[in-house]
Amino acid sequence: MATPTTVKEAVKSSLLGSEEPATLLASYRATFLSNAKKDEKTGELVMGPEEFVDAIAPADEDYSKIHRNQYGILFRVADRSGAGQVTLGDWAAFLNLLNKSDAEYEIAFRLFDVDRTGAVKYEDFRRLYELNKGQGSIPFDWDCEWAKLYIGDKTKRHNLTYPEFSQMLRGLQGERIRQAFQRFDKNKDGYIEPEQFAKIIIETAKHKLSDHLLENLSSLCNISTSSKISYANVRAFQNMIKEMDLVELIIRKAISQSPDGKITRNEFLNEAAKITRFSLFTPMEADILFHFAGLNQPSGRLSLQDFAKVLDPQWVGRGISEDAQRRAEALRLGKSTTQSALVQIAESAYSFLLGSVAGAFGAFMVYPIDLVKTRMQNQRGADPGQRLYKNSIDCFRKVVANEGFRGLYSGVLPQLVGVAPEKAIKLTVNDIVRGACTDKKSGQITLPYEILAGGTAGACQVVFTNPLEIVKIRLQVQGEMVKATEGAQKRSAMWIVKNLGLKGLYKGASACLLRDVPFSAIYFPTYSHLKKDVFGESPAKKLGVVQLLTAGAIAGMPAAYLTTPCDVIKTRLQVEARKGDTSYTGLRHAAQTILKEEGFKAFFKGGPARILRSSPQFGFTLAAYEVLQSVLPFPGKAKEQQVHTGVAEVVSTMREKDVSSPHARSRNALKIILDIDENFGRVQVGDEKAWKAIPRFMGGN
Repeated sequence: MATPTTVKEAVKSSLLGSEEPATLLASYRATFLSNAKKDEKTGELVMGPEEFVDAIAPADEDYSKIHRNQYGILFRVADRSGAGQVTLGDWAAFLNLLNKSDAEYEIAFRLFDVDRTGAVKYEDFRRLYELNKGQGSIPFDWDCEWAKLYIGDKTKRHNLTYPEFSQMLRGLQGERIRQAFQRFDKNKDGYIEPEQFAKIIIETAKHKLSDHLLENLSSLCNISTSSKISYANVRAFQNMIKEMDLVELIIRKAISQSPDGKITRNEFLNEAAKITRFSLFTPMEADILFHFAGLNQPSGRLSLQDFAKVLDPQWVGRGISEDAQRRAEALRLGKSTTQSALVQIAESAYSFLLGSVAGAFGAFMVYPIDLVKTRMQNQRGADPGQRLYKNSIDCFRKVVANEGFRGLYSGVLPQLVGVAPEKAIKLTVNDIVRGACTDKKSGQITLPYEILAGGTAGACQVVFTNPLEIVKIRLQVQGEMVKATEGAQKRSAMWIVKNLGLKGLYKGASACLLRDVPFSAIYFPTYSHLKKDVFGESPAKKLGVVQLLTAGAIAGMPAAYLTTPCDVIKTRLQVEARKGDTSYTGLRHAAQTILKEEGFKAFFKGGPARILRSSPQFGFTLAAYEVLQSVLPFPGKAKEQQVHTGVAEVVSTMREKDVSSPHARSRNALKIILDIDENFGRVQVGDEKAWKAIPRFMGGN
């Protein structure tokens, strides 16, 4: 996605115009000076063919698809005077040409415009083609009906202007494929062998395809029951590779709407029908795309990484470092069980740490609401005259009036210390159980297992929750006791811990368990489905902080309110009873007494405050947890590939042509020329007459 600075610069450029930076011109000059040599006659710095290739094709670049010596064919385009050398002015003009929007076609045109008249003669084009084609290349008939439509027949040949020449090159690859198919179809039955198809594609499009495609070309015969390849298969394949950019757009858009980040053939065709004005892709073309992308995925549901093997000519597992790939492969094959266990332990510990920070943050943000909730729940008796507070707002006002603003944070320190491991263990256990219960093939988890994961997480947290709660609650209510009781002193958290002892710290644990298990069992599945079903989260769509906060807050509402009765009982059991207050002996006694003395409504005391506290608290906690996981990933962990969503964003983030260096720009220009023949630019040694006929810029006499 474009940054504000990028947008600002784009608007400024549109309104005020733009000027080529001086640093870019300086880089042109620096490259020239580092490769040029002095002309012995004039003393001027110039580049010959070898120096020119060094300048545009550094030795350390990737030449797996286009050989380095083929870049030398561009020398004549740069040598404007035909003197066999390139000056600084020639070099600057050549790089400026490479920056043009139609550079690929214009460079090809200038290459074949031997006399520099602004038109390409058929004789020059044919001669250069014959000199540069490979010795074993599939022949091409230039007297075919297709060629006559562009250049006329033998008696009426005409020169080609730049637009005409460009259009001819546009259709040349398709005609080469048609003629090659006819040549191999000896039986005239419309079929060729898989090996013959592979030869055709390698000769006509090798420089544009990924290694994955090239290595598996012969497998195309498997899309039908026949062991041979039909002409329809060949044309469908050609159409797909010609429209790779549009294919990528459709795939990204379809995947962005998929819950699991994967799509089927039908989903691709449906999305193609939405995006394109007409049904551009046939069923056979879709079959071919999914065949090559899904060679290792027989399920038929493919991810963007599967398609990358087809879409990207330089595919090497983008988005994941080589070290991460090796580690993932080792873990997948089980080559290092010990290392795998240690990595999992380290990742769990790291998640625990992030959960602790997120939990402390969430608790601090809503602590005043929690204090109000506790004091409301601790009010006993049915007579309104016995109550200190009328409602939650009245409680808040009286706390501030009697104890000051700091009173709202009474007991916050032990809360932060205790809530860190509490929330961390809840988040970590939920992640672990969900991961164990998730189907490895589909990546899906059923609702019963989601509830089990949440409930297990809630049960595990009670180990930390109960001691934390009892200390926190006694600190929260002692402020009102100090005001109501003469001579009463405020106690510290350590005093309360020592006074209660280990057994006392777990007083009301059964009520705490009864509250936390259903809370988490309700909360986590609700949160997960809100993210996925309401906000549309998927591997292809990453939610923002606002969406995460909203999902967390909404999920907390039913979870908090429905478990309020358990929370009321727990609070009554854990608070030290004052003189005249009812004392409770256990869970059942507390429930029966509250119902008898105060009525059913008493079980929902502090319910609104609990919603206002628990709902945003978990929203803050989970949002912080996911943001921390994104911003501070586990060291060494492979970064997940981001899949952008929305047509506008997809278009803006698709792989653009690399025009950051002379090598990259020259490579793009060569791709058009190599559509004529993959050997173009590789001079064949051995025939003396042929060498004499080659123009001087290509090494001839």
